[in-house]
Amino acid sequence: MTMKNAAKKSPAVLPVSADDFPALQEFLRGYFHEDMLDDYGSAAGAVQQFCEDADFDQRRTVANEWELFRRRTRDQSLDEVNRLLTENLGSAYTFASLDEVKKISSIFAKNARSD
Repeated sequence: MTMKNAAKKSPAVLPVSADDFPALQEFLRGYFHEDMLDDYGSAAGAVQQFCEDADFDQRRTVANEWELFRRRTRDQSLDEVNRLLTENLGSAYTFASLDEVKKISSIFAKNARSD
């Protein structure tokens, strides 16, 4: 394979299945629904509300699954991340930027620490 052909090859998409992310899927369906912006103002607001509503074990489990999802999709475009979240995991929300995704990651990580 020439360097020119190698540069055109897109990154491999690691599998993202609801079976691998049951807690994340439940979170997405419960908080990233079609009325999310009306209810929470933003994706960050929805994550923060979840963290207030959930107990420590629930927060930690969702945060761990979110981190695994991020590792599996780290080389993917925002469009691909959004497609996986909506088609495979049931989110009704699509992120506007990768910075927004990073902000969500930060909120999850902060709230998954011991009480």
